[in-house]
Amino acid sequence: MENPLTLMIVHAHPDDEVIGSGGTFAHYAKEGVQTVLVTATLGEEGEIVVKEIDTPENHERLAEIRREELRRATDILGIARQEFLGYRDSGMDGRESNAHPECFHQADPDEATERLVKLIRAYRPQVLISYNAHGGYGHPDHIACYKTTQEAFEAAADPARYPEAGPAWAVAKLYEMNRPRERSRQAWEAMRARGMKTPLDNPDYKIENYTAPDDVITTEIDVAEYMPLKRAALLEHRTQIATDGPFLSMPDDIGRTWFGTEYFTLLQSRVPLPPREGYESDLFAGLR
Repeated sequence: MENPLTLMIVHAHPDDEVIGSGGTFAHYAKEGVQTVLVTATLGEEGEIVVKEIDTPENHERLAEIRREELRRATDILGIARQEFLGYRDSGMDGRESNAHPECFHQADPDEATERLVKLIRAYRPQVLISYNAHGGYGHPDHIACYKTTQEAFEAAADPARYPEAGPAWAVAKLYEMNRPRERSRQAWEAMRARGMKTPLDNPDYKIENYTAPDDVITTEIDVAEYMPLKRAALLEHRTQIATDGPFLSMPDDIGRTWFGTEYFTLLQSRVPLPPREGYESDLFAGLR
């Protein structure tokens, strides 16, 4: 039987899968592509943003709670399979939790690569995606995802590396997730004009720390029709997403216009790409 089209996206914590790629997951699931989410940690160091449930008991069992939130969100997005890399949340950069011996930030790079290689060889994705080198916003676990995914892309194709992790598999295309800077700025300004809160209201917010230059974007996936699913999936991450925050409080027209596209940068391709003008609109271009 021919290997089915398979998309694998590597994320750091529960809820990242919705924010960065929820529409893409839903889009390809609807097309019949096998969608695989790899989550590096259980998000043990996350805050609880809803006051009514921000209790010592819930912090103690936050990993268990977030695992269940993730399960419900993946069901909504139609994600076929979800796997964990098995590391502990490192917490934001500079926190004491960065030194925890079981956190992803402290993981042996070779061990982390082997864990992901094993999943790549098991699921045999043609498309593999994770964050950019800055991890999207500098979180240690996001950066570790980037490094591990880059290395695993090469290692999975080499039968001499990690032979016990299964038969070698060459992923056809490697992408990173990005947010185009000017498009993001325009979105925040449009929300401001409607009297909504945005990251620009924070004097410490530096847009360049959360976005990439527009000209690095190679691929745009139109996910406007999946915005209701994306919002519903976000709502399942109740401990992490404030209902009055920018993602859940924005009007539908703002959401579809400014956040109805998810952006990627093609880093490597092992298949010839079809000629195109403008942005690539299908992660599987050249494969079907």
